[in-house]
Amino acid sequence: MAKKAMVEREIKRRKLVEKHAAKRAALKEIANDEARPMEERFKARLKLAKLPRNSSPTRLHNRCQLTGRPHAYYRKLKVSRIMLRELGSQGQIPGLVKSSW
Repeated sequence: MAKKAMVEREIKRRKLVEKHAAKRAALKEIANDEARPMEERFKARLKLAKLPRNSSPTRLHNRCQLTGRPHAYYRKLKVSRIMLRELGSQGQIPGLVKSSW
């Protein structure tokens, strides 16, 4: 089980990303538009830099929904490999059969 603080921090980051997504996209569009004057593009970059760092989507890290484990994460199921094995053994994931030979 991951530390509670790490899981909460990740939840906080997800909320910040959602909150600032539209503003961030608008500023990036202005900053990357070659037709605009250089001063206006530079001001947009400065405003983008003043936004909270945790509002950037690159700061997000995938974690298991059940345990909070950050490694060995299956995106499609949103669980770690350990929970995938446990849930599969219990028959809670449709179509997943534990192999044996």
